[in-house]
Order: sequence, then C-alpha cells, then structure tokens
Amino acid sequence: MLKKVYLAATLSLLLFNSARAIDKDSVFKKKILRKTEVEILFSHYMQDGVHSAVTGGLGTEKLIVFAPSVSVTTSSKSLSWKLKTGTDLITSASTDNIDFVQSSASRKDARTYANLSLTKRLPKAISIELGSGFSVESDYWSLPVSLSVKGTSKNKMRDWLIESKCYFDDLRWGRLNPNYRKPVRLIYPSELRGSNWFDTYKRQSYNLKAGLSQIIDKRNVIGVYPLITLQNGLLSTPFHRVVFNNTETRVENLPAQRRKLALALKWNSFVGGNVIVKNTLEAFTDNFGINALGFENETAIKLKNGVTLSPFARVYTQSASKYFAPYAMHQPDELFYCSDYDFSRFYSVKSGLEIKLNNQYALRKNWLFQQCQLRYAYYRRSDGLYAHIISLALSLQNNKQI
Repeated sequence: MLKKVYLAATLSLLLFNSARAIDKDSVFKKKILRKTEVEILFSHYMQDGVHSAVTGGLGTEKLIVFAPSVSVTTSSKSLSWKLKTGTDLITSASTDNIDFVQSSASRKDARTYANLSLTKRLPKAISIELGSGFSVESDYWSLPVSLSVKGTSKNKMRDWLIESKCYFDDLRWGRLNPNYRKPVRLIYPSELRGSNWFDTYKRQSYNLKAGLSQIIDKRNVIGVYPLITLQNGLLSTPFHRVVFNNTETRVENLPAQRRKLALALKWNSFVGGNVIVKNTLEAFTDNFGINALGFENETAIKLKNGVTLSPFARVYTQSASKYFAPYAMHQPDELFYCSDYDFSRFYSVKSGLEIKLNNQYALRKNWLFQQCQLRYAYYRRSDGLYAHIISLALSLQNNKQI
C-alpha cells in the first residue's frame, strides 16, 4: 500500500555508504582493517484521510506506524556483509473492518523483517552483491532475493549498475494470531467471507534496474536509471471492499499481471563551496492505465561545526487507473474494479527538512560516534490524505586491525 511505500522510502533515505577499509601504519606496511558500522533508526509515521479502501473508498485512513530498526555493516579488504532488521508497529483505525477479531475502534498489527546482503569486491573496480531475507505481517509473508553488479570506469568518471530484485509473497492470514501461528486463509471483509473470491494466495514481483552516472565536470554529475517491473498472481488486496452503483458489495478485483516501466533522471550540482543541489525527475507508466510524473529537489547546505541543513520538496502527479472508480460508481458488469485511491487521479506534495551532524566523537573500545540525522517530512495528497513523518538515525563506527 502507498502509505507503507512512503514509510519505506523515508527510511531508505537515512542509510549511509561504507568508506574505505584499508590504511597504512607508521612503517608504510599495509594493515587490513575490519570496519563495523552500526546504524540505529527510529521513524514515526502518522497519516489520516477519508478514502479508506477497506470500507470501499469512504471512511477513515488513520494510520500510525512506529518503526525502529538496526543495521550492521562489516567490511574488510574485499568482502562486506550487511544485516538490517526491524519491526513496524502499526495502529490502524480500519483494522477492525478486516480482522477476524472485532473488539475495538482501533486495533494493532506489526511487521517484522530482516535482510542480509553480502558484497564481494572484484578487480577492475567491480563489485557483486547478493541479498535475501524475510518480511512477515499478520496477512502476508515475503521472501526477497536480490543480485546487483556495480562498476567504475578506470578514470573514476563513470559508474554503472545492473540490479535485480525479486519478491515472493504469500498473502494468507494467521501467522501472528496466537490461535494459529501459521498461514491459514485469505482474509476477506467480514460480510463477504461466505465465498472464496480468489483461487491463489501468491504474488511474485520481478524488478530489473539499470543505472549509469557520469561526472561532467568538477561541479556536475548526471545519471539515468531505467526500471522494469513485472508482477504476477494475486494483485488485488483481498480485504478491500468495492461498492457498486446498485449497492452490491464485492471484494476488490484486479488483473493477475501488471507491467510497469519507470525512468529516473538525476542531476547533482555543486553550486558553491557549501551548497549541493540534488534534482530527480521520474516518469512512470503501467498497463493498468496509470501514467505518472514526479520531480524532487534536495539542497544540502553545509554549515560550520559539521552541521548540514537539507530542505527538500517533491511534487508528483498521476492519472487514474482504468479499473478505479469512487464509492458506489462502479457498474455491476465490470470485470475488474477497485476503489483504492492509490489508483485514482491525484497530485501530491511532500516537503521537509533534514538536519545532519557529521562530527565524530570517540567512544569506548575504538568506537566512534559517526553521524546523526533528524528528518521531518509533511505529505499531502489532493484526495485529502496527509501524513507526518519524523525520522532519527544514529551512526556508530568501529575499526579493528586484523
């Protein structure tokens, strides 16, 4: 769902790149260092709106997510691995409309995940990364698998990337229910559970991304990043209602295959000695009939004492899917239908400020306090959905001779 995507997108902006792991001692003998970086993330997401897909396109979209996570990266001369794990604690005002237990106005859910990746650095400035993990919530299990190859040209002026990410999802409910602790069934709206609406509970997503960035001069870097996505299986959300113009209610029904094409263009410019401007232009289209365009700007202003201020803003607009219609507007003879406003025509604005402290402070046993980031974003959509996102990231580093 779009709200989770934004949460995930905000968290991903807080990740930091690894630095070199080789140094020289006082007699010019090379020493191999094992560098360990630990990042602690806290994110708080709050949203509200009036177009809940759970209740057919009308109703509260109030959602609160608290998302702590920890990321550990260890690297040596030619090998590094990274483990990230966390839990999203979710409170939703509409959960009682989909859960088998209906006992309060606002119920809670949780998502737990862990991802492990291994990177091998090869000769000629090439690296290969392989990753996998899991993500589990009450109504799904996801197994991600990723493979990427990155490289840099001899003159260090050009970088390239080829990346594949695949997700294998099981959408059955019951794993976090104390009465089951295992996948049991798809969960439908309470009044529609007399029928088996779908004959599959699996979904597969395949993403192939390429990238090429080029240093133009000492002030400007440009990049182009095409992306192809193919999804198969159960693409409908089985607990979303659709109300037709004859008052009939059914479960949301979407095609079993979706193809997406996206293209991102990036331009980073060093405006002055302490100002860096980052611009991103994105275009998107799919076979559901959605066409989208987005533009994002982030301006990093480096101040004294290691402080960087980064105001940012993003504007986005999309057309409606041919399968979308508002509450009670679908015709009964339609084959595919949904009233999820993530598929509607809308425009949105997201803006905020990031404050970064880069000063290093020595801690105990070779540990350094590396970095601190505080980020706030406000998101508003033309259909009335709005959200506040607050994130804090703390980064520590440890170097050991091996």
